[in-house]
Amino acid sequence: MDDYEVDLVIVGAGRSYNGFWTQWTVGTAELSDQSMDRPPESDLHHEFFKAEHTTRYLENYLDSHCYAGRSLRSRIELGFSVESVAKRGDEWLVIGNKAQYRTPKIIVANGLFSSANIPKFVGDDTFKAPIIHQEGFGQSSVLTSPELHKVTVIGGGKSAADMVYACVKAGKSVKWVIRASGTGPGFLLSPEGKGPYKNAFELGSTRVAGTLSPSFIGPDTWWRRFLFGSKPGLKVVNAMWSGADKETREGAQFDSRPNALPGFANLKPHTPLFWQNGSGGLLNRPDFWDTIAPNVQVHLEDITRLQAKHVCLESGTEISTDVLLCGTGWKPTSFDFFSVDDLVRLGLPHKLEDEPPEITKPWDQMVQQADREFLDRFPILAEPPKHHHKASQTTPFRLYNGIAPLNDNTIAFLGYFNVGNFFKGAECQAIWATAYLDGNLQLPSIDSRQLTIARHIAWCKRRYLSNGELGNFLLFESNFYLDELLQEIGLVSHLGGWFTNWFRPGLARDLAGLRDEYVAKFSGKSG
Repeated sequence: MDDYEVDLVIVGAGRSYNGFWTQWTVGTAELSDQSMDRPPESDLHHEFFKAEHTTRYLENYLDSHCYAGRSLRSRIELGFSVESVAKRGDEWLVIGNKAQYRTPKIIVANGLFSSANIPKFVGDDTFKAPIIHQEGFGQSSVLTSPELHKVTVIGGGKSAADMVYACVKAGKSVKWVIRASGTGPGFLLSPEGKGPYKNAFELGSTRVAGTLSPSFIGPDTWWRRFLFGSKPGLKVVNAMWSGADKETREGAQFDSRPNALPGFANLKPHTPLFWQNGSGGLLNRPDFWDTIAPNVQVHLEDITRLQAKHVCLESGTEISTDVLLCGTGWKPTSFDFFSVDDLVRLGLPHKLEDEPPEITKPWDQMVQQADREFLDRFPILAEPPKHHHKASQTTPFRLYNGIAPLNDNTIAFLGYFNVGNFFKGAECQAIWATAYLDGNLQLPSIDSRQLTIARHIAWCKRRYLSNGELGNFLLFESNFYLDELLQEIGLVSHLGGWFTNWFRPGLARDLAGLRDEYVAKFSGKSG
């Protein structure tokens, strides 16, 4: 809040990439105090738009927001690699490659998607073709270089799909490899809306849509009890989810699309849409399947090695390639700038073997008790489908509300809960963290907060399978989670009438009154 005396420095490595489309729409991909200019119609599809417009919006935001005579841009140190963060008395000491900072309060927000996941393969050190991660695709010459004609893309999610499509449209010869030992191809959903909603994101951003998925977060209404606590309700839920799953699969025509190359059926998702076990996203190109089917050979098998300019598969197939594109996502968030003791103390993910049994056992007991409670309340979750389960090699996040450690009120962690709209999530988490660091929250007891954390962990693991391993995946619960953050502060300006609250799509402007409401409520009380 700009009324407070704050000396703010933002440090980070910095990253920007183009070549992709957003998974959110005009009016939702912005912060509440500055709207984004509407992209040209040529850059829009059902109100989704090219990601370069988000980059431009954020650039403008940095320059247009000034506090105490300094813009946000002037407070950012790009190329700053954080080497260690440690508590020294009443202050935090941040040591980096360029400088050191001491601060009584600190926010860590290095993000869920900050370190490229580039798989290691036998022979990659002598591989003669370039290997490019999705992070660098937009700045690469893949689409324009005549020397990079034969393209191999690996990965089963939305970024891999975007690169495959772009390369085909650029006239490249494309092979798509999805490893058989993973969670399989992601769901690629139609962006079209239903009824009064312009697109799928609008519909999904309503609170009423969130009630169609089981959830322990949010109001316990008669509607939810009917849907998940009665046989007729469960029939409605199963019909809705199976219908959406069937519609997606039939729209792609995996087994019957005319002129499809052999292997096109390998793009069929391995688990039902309801469970969200893998990656996926909304399609931004109306001709996506028509473009992919007759032009791309899809391989569902693991890569055994890279050799010269060939990608070698388990079946013995060797794919000649001029460039290997990795749509393989991001490594789990690293907090290696904290000591192991601080990782354990603060409730951050750490190696299982680094945690003493006297800490692990009580957490395991609370999580197991919460899981039993959820199975009793939501029998629909009792029998997940057969699936590849990607187990975590670390403990989950153990932060209250995904933000606050249990035993240190001078540090907060933002952006580590995977919610449906990262803009809205960032804004709500930021105002909660402000209240928390200012000492303006009446927090529950530590025991109560521990139970809340354990419930989040148990829920994510039960509801979202592999995606829930770290206890931070709240895709369908995001509206209710963010509502609870603001409710805990005592803010209500984002709420409207009954119909608006339940049925109107969530827009950035809904949060426009929160800053003034916060200042009016807590002016003169900051700690």
